Amino acid sequence: MRKLKNYLPMHFTVFLIIGILVQFYTQFWQFNFQESFLIFLFFALLLLIKNRFFTTILTAFIFFNLGVFAVFITDDVNYDNYYQHHLKEEESVVLKIKKVLKSGNYSNKYKAEVIQIKQQKTMGTVLLNVQKDSFGKLLNVDDLICLKPEFLEINLPLNPHQFNYKAYLAKQGIHQQIFTENNRFLKLESKNFSPLGLSAKFRGLVQASLKKYHFKEDELSVINALLLGQRQDISKELIANYSKAGAIHILAVSGLHVGVILLILSFIFKPLERFKNGKYLKLFIIILFLWMFAFIAGLSASVLRAVTMFTFLAVGFTFKKKNVVFFSLVSSLFLLLIIKPMFLFDVGFQLSYLAVFAIIWVQPKLYQLMQPKLKILDKMWQLFTVSIAAQVGILPLSIYYFEQIPGLFLVSNLVIIPVLMYILIGGILVIFTSLLNILPQFLADLYGVVISWMNSFVRWISQQETFLFKEISMSFLWMLAWYAFIILGVDFLMHKKAKKLIIVLIVILGVQGIYFFEKKINLNKEEIIVFHKSKSSIIGKRIGSNLLLQHNLDSIGFKDDFSIKSYRISEGISEIKSVNFQHFTRFKNKNIMLVDSLGVYALKHVENPIIILQYSPKINLERLIRALKPRQIIADGSNYKSYIFRWKETSRKQKTPFYYTGKNGAYVLKN
Repeated sequence: MRKLKNYLPMHFTVFLIIGILVQFYTQFWQFNFQESFLIFLFFALLLLIKNRFFTTILTAFIFFNLGVFAVFITDDVNYDNYYQHHLKEEESVVLKIKKVLKSGNYSNKYKAEVIQIKQQKTMGTVLLNVQKDSFGKLLNVDDLICLKPEFLEINLPLNPHQFNYKAYLAKQGIHQQIFTENNRFLKLESKNFSPLGLSAKFRGLVQASLKKYHFKEDELSVINALLLGQRQDISKELIANYSKAGAIHILAVSGLHVGVILLILSFIFKPLERFKNGKYLKLFIIILFLWMFAFIAGLSASVLRAVTMFTFLAVGFTFKKKNVVFFSLVSSLFLLLIIKPMFLFDVGFQLSYLAVFAIIWVQPKLYQLMQPKLKILDKMWQLFTVSIAAQVGILPLSIYYFEQIPGLFLVSNLVIIPVLMYILIGGILVIFTSLLNILPQFLADLYGVVISWMNSFVRWISQQETFLFKEISMSFLWMLAWYAFIILGVDFLMHKKAKKLIIVLIVILGVQGIYFFEKKINLNKEEIIVFHKSKSSIIGKRIGSNLLLQHNLDSIGFKDDFSIKSYRISEGISEIKSVNFQHFTRFKNKNIMLVDSLGVYALKHVENPIIILQYSPKINLERLIRALKPRQIIADGSNYKSYIFRWKETSRKQKTPFYYTGKNGAYVLKN
């Protein structure tokens, strides 16, 4: 660990990451490319000054700015030919399909590049939604279509603490979306194929060949996920089962799969080491096969990250030095962030690197605690320590993102991971023999049975609800504190020095302090929340950890309704009670009046209230405004949209603030 601290690329990577974060969240770098180059050239020339302290500070500053510039240069918005700079009404647009996404309930979804607007060559990516119909054909990667679309903004989450799909897409360079139908665009002829398109065509051939062998739907979808990197066809129930069992990583071609393939290739080509320079030939062949697998698996971001990371690790393993493996991992991280800085915000990227770092750092020490003499017990112990080390690395981040701990992750991983190697080998053989039309049906059936057994085992694990710890909320600050405790705690256990123990104890106090501080804030928090839910009205009055809720939801399962569940978990709400505010409530000296479908509102002793309109009341809003002089009018999702438009216009004319939860999100009135 000490040698890693002195490894220069480690320091470079830290400052690179800081630069990426600063630029992404502030966008302060606004120079053009020529100015940026001259600035970097100037700082590079300053390195010629031979002063150690000055050189150290300047180098850190250069790599910080390199992170800033990496974000700037990879952001399409900063280029003159970015499509939004050339948008006009009723312009014909040419889109090129870059990726087929998992379809929604009503539309097929694609990531598409805007390559031309009228006669202008452009760049930039959008989310394309094509309405489903029984006659329309699916689009494929590299397909070109021409249409006259309306570019729409991607909506923010409409309720507190819900998943921010807008921010998620923005980190992929997608800021707008298009809705269309199959009969509203023209498919163009194109003879140009990208590597992504060729990869997609190859996967199409594989999928067509596999369908001839009558695999069950779940079997085929898992084979596609395991070997081809395609999760679009996996059912929501199956994904939920793998997630609850702590085995969701099995369904995504990532570091686990590439690592297993690296071990397989290392074993197969080990005899080459007997020859002169054989280990270098072995390394070349392994890297070649890893990138061939990346091509087969679709060249997705997760696959490219994993293959790049394990390419560097293969180099490290070739030299058989532990520190080289560490250094190779850091170097791959540095290279990936230089090329694709937005990888930093990808959950899979974060989990992969944290897991591998933990395995390399922690697992050897855990393994030394016990060394069984029986080979099979030794292998099981190795696998056990690998799983524990990986979980140590990713646990706080997993809780932060997914708010649950699958307690039986060890059981599922101890069973699945040992056989994953054979499943991958069998899957590769099944694919290539099916392409050659020489795959015997009984072998296809046998492989299908193995996949079904794995699915059944995962389903059984997921049903053990007692061992699934759900609804665990962790703030970003608390997560960082836990990582500080884990890193320093493991470092103390390895070296057992008094100074390190003191630091660990201080960090423990910090972890506890953050917990009690955040808990105190939540206990003192009071607010009124008008949630958004289509065709429903949900109004909450939060007092500490209690939430009083007036709603028209199912009286049994309303606490788990999608609109309020994220708020309940993230805010630490311990009790929810259904209430009836009887058309009126007060909050911090503010009058809040609820006007429902009856259209009845009281006039006595009410001054400048906040009006909440619900269930489409048939009222004369202009008369209400003149009578009550409200400080704010709020309309929730239970109202007809035609009423919303009319009320908004009336409020504008009367110069009264109007708020619609369907556009602006939940209305929150804080203390």
